[in-house]
Parts: sequence; structure tokens; C-alpha cells
Amino acid sequence: MSPNILTIENLTVSFDGFKALNQLNFSMDAGELRVIIGPNGAGKTTFLDVITGKVQPTAGRVMFKGRNLRSISEHQIARLGIGRKFQTPRVYLNLTVRENLELSCNRNKNVLSTLWVSTPASERKTVVQLLETIGLVTKADVKAGFLSHGEKQWLEIGMLVAQSPDLLLVDEPVAGLTDEETALTGNLLLSLAESHSIVVIEHDMEFVRQIARKVTVLHEGSVLCEGSIEEVQNDPRVIEVYLGKPATEGEAV
Repeated sequence: MSPNILTIENLTVSFDGFKALNQLNFSMDAGELRVIIGPNGAGKTTFLDVITGKVQPTAGRVMFKGRNLRSISEHQIARLGIGRKFQTPRVYLNLTVRENLELSCNRNKNVLSTLWVSTPASERKTVVQLLETIGLVTKADVKAGFLSHGEKQWLEIGMLVAQSPDLLLVDEPVAGLTDEETALTGNLLLSLAESHSIVVIEHDMEFVRQIARKVTVLHEGSVLCEGSIEEVQNDPRVIEVYLGKPATEGEAV
């Protein structure tokens, strides 16, 4: 079996002739935290859409734990162990933090059964652990609608983790967050990376520096370069892509 949890081979996605992804090749190991950056229009969202089955590739393939995901539905891909967090938090605003997590722990539940049926002891234990992990113990019985934007982000991350995915796809988790919330989000992802494979799409370079172990730069639908944050931010090709001009000595992204 391949040691890679995710392998993407010659992936192309065309929309009416426009190639959002263009013969993209990418791989990451199980247990890896990978950050993906790139200017607007680089193909980052399409990259996640193909992995999760929202968009089917025009050519190429996506392999998850050695299995080709082509023609598999979004629902089935989620069941295989891929969880995605979107830019805007998707939580149940009228349920408490605890109820949101309980609902995510048992995929056979619905909102009504979460409210009226007793939660098994094993799930209650899991919820307590999740509350501690995402730092919302004191907000456990607060309705999600009253949380700050950052707290909603942490709750949704907790809801994803509750489903026990092998691979977490996290899209711009610190957009709109305060500096303190951003730092706490970074700590949360670093903690989760000890037991999960994680792909993070992000624009905030300070945040990238906080969490990055290996960075992949996308440009015009392909991988431009990969490496440590220091290697990437000093790469003349990356500087030119972000600044629109050739790099001069001492410049960095």
C-alpha cells in the first residue's frame, strides 16, 4: 500500500475551456500537515472540490489511501474518511455547542433525536474531549449563534473531528479572526496534526508561518513549487507571482 494518504496525478479540471486545474500533481504522507497557498485564481478551491467529489476531473485522478475517488459521490467520500471545513462556518446556530458536537458524533442522528434522545455515555465522553480540544468547555451550553466568529470556526473543526476523518481539509480558517483567535486556531490545528492528516488553504502568511511544515504553492492550476516556508517565500518564482514582478535581492513574500 502507498505510504501517501493523498496522491493526485495529472489532474485537469476545465470549465468551458478554462483550466482551473492544469495537469496538477500532488502527494502527501499520512500524518502530514500541508499548507497550500497561491494567488486568487490559482485553483485552490477547485483543488478541494475535486478531492471531496463536488467537482469531477476532466482528466487525471485523485487517490485517497490508494483508492481512486473518481465517480464516487461527496457523501461516500466523506464516509471514506475525508472531512472538509469551508470558509464560512456551517454550524447549527439554534443548537448549543454540545448539541452540535453530539449531532456530529453520530451520523445516524438528526436534530430532533439530538434534542430528545439520551446521548450514550461513549458519545458524551467524546464530546467532553472535543470541548477540551477546541477550547469551548465554558461555552458548551451556549447556543452556537452567540459564539464569536472564531469560536464558530473552532466548533466546526470540532464537528469535523467528531466524525473521525483520516484527512481534514480546512479552507481559510483564520479569515476574519482577531490576532488572538488566529494564534489559538494555529495551536488547535497543530494539536490535531498529531493524530490527523491535514490540508490547510490559507492567505494569511503570518498564520502560515505559525503552522507550516511544508508549503505547496499553486499558480494557474498547477504546483509552482514546494518546500519549507523559508524556501517558498524566498523563491523568485513565488515572489514574481505574488508581486507581479521579478524578485530583487532581499525581497520575500
